[in-house]
Amino acid sequence: MHPLIQRSSRIGVGGLAAVLLGAGSSAQAAGIDQAAETLIAPVASAVSSLIFFALPLFGTELPLVVLWLIAGAIFSTFYFNFINLRGLTHAFKLVRGDYSQPGARGEVSHFQALATAVSGTVGIGNIGGVAIAISLGGPGVLLWMILAGFLGMSTKFVECSLATHYRRQNADGSVSGGPMYYLARGLAERGLPRLGKALGKFYAIGIVIGCLGIGNMFQSNQAFMQFVNVTGGAETSWFADKGWLFGVVLAALIGLVILGGIKSIARVTEKVVPVMALLYCSMALLILAMNADAIPFAIQAIFHGAFTAEGIAGGTLGAMIIGFQRAVFSNEAGIGSSAIAHAAARTRDPMTEGYVSLLEPLVDTIIICSLTGLVIVTTLYYDPALTETASGIQMTSQAFERNVAWFPLPLSVAALLFAFSTAVSWSYYGLKGWCYLFGEGQWGRNLFKLLFCTFIVIGSMIQLQSMLTLSDALVFVICVPNILGIYLLAPVAKRELKRYRQRLASGAIVDYRRTGATPAALSERPRL
Repeated sequence: MHPLIQRSSRIGVGGLAAVLLGAGSSAQAAGIDQAAETLIAPVASAVSSLIFFALPLFGTELPLVVLWLIAGAIFSTFYFNFINLRGLTHAFKLVRGDYSQPGARGEVSHFQALATAVSGTVGIGNIGGVAIAISLGGPGVLLWMILAGFLGMSTKFVECSLATHYRRQNADGSVSGGPMYYLARGLAERGLPRLGKALGKFYAIGIVIGCLGIGNMFQSNQAFMQFVNVTGGAETSWFADKGWLFGVVLAALIGLVILGGIKSIARVTEKVVPVMALLYCSMALLILAMNADAIPFAIQAIFHGAFTAEGIAGGTLGAMIIGFQRAVFSNEAGIGSSAIAHAAARTRDPMTEGYVSLLEPLVDTIIICSLTGLVIVTTLYYDPALTETASGIQMTSQAFERNVAWFPLPLSVAALLFAFSTAVSWSYYGLKGWCYLFGEGQWGRNLFKLLFCTFIVIGSMIQLQSMLTLSDALVFVICVPNILGIYLLAPVAKRELKRYRQRLASGAIVDYRRTGATPAALSERPRL
């Protein structure tokens, strides 16, 4: 088996960094890099090997953590009777504000919660990670990636519903929620308080350490590399050896956003996410229109590659594994991170956030990742050597540049926005994990924010691959307690879903758009 194919069975967001970033960042920090690598590498390697352990199967390798995530997605889809299909219309209505409830506790709107969660999942992996997946598994991975995104919608529904149901109201009026809370509180309800408390702490530790890697250092390093490329490249750009300066500016911008908490983060993401999504999708659709002659070829290549063994390690199974793991690593369904953002939504009905979260994998994987993949595959029709001469985001950039010479510039802007918004959202995820472990005190929260911004500067200056590998592993190992929690607490979510539908059918939950009523006119209604 080719070593790249073999390694792909364990590749994650952080692991993807080595392929995307090449040799690393600025040369001036080589000594620091080496010292840190020597210290962290053995631990990172051991932890990563354990967490991403893969079973050899029919000529390929099956990572158990990916199998665990897929199993949770399949269970959630069938247990909730294909809520990922039946709930989409209601999800759009909720995001549009049709059922916005006056006086409901929470800090952000449904749309702001969705924007914050999407900004945490839509990142560099949507541009470069999909390209790598195609180069490793062929065009067929796109079909399995879309299927995994579809199944992942159900996982999101359960974890975001539970996070909102078990969230905690703080003394200052803010709310805290996420897997650590529903693991602790939910399992305590089932007579397992010690297990729930232990799993909640384990999850919180994983999300804190993980956010400093894939949600921080990886993003700032990617942003710096893109900035250098746009300003002349590693050889001629004045910024090539000034990663520290870029990091300080980026940390200051992010710091200004995250100091204001989730409300400030949501105000930024609700503006940045639509802009970056529309910018990127518009460019991709234009390229596809220009490559219209190649679309029949692309469709045939995708379906043929998904079910044949030609050119793919492990045949159909190999394409399936690579496609599924690209999807779960992209939309984070089953990891539970975005449930932390949804728990902050203003609502009295936890199920509303389950419905809203259905849109995340739809946007992240089924739309954005698929558009990236189609651009790559249609370009292969004209340039079959594309996947051999470039890798990662460079491959995507070349595919865009083939039709419009200046498109790499707005693509770089989109990549910078992706990195910025991802870091902002992950700062909130890490903060809530930190507060779960150390309390909601203002001093502790400010300490974490300072630590987060410091790591942004470090990420721009040096390339700590082992740190990224370690954080990547710790982020994905938290899917183990999270999926376990979904299995154990799914009956709670199903019970609450039944109650929500009954209230919706009875009119107890008002559709303001349909009735013409305004939230202000109904603000005096008794809370249910």
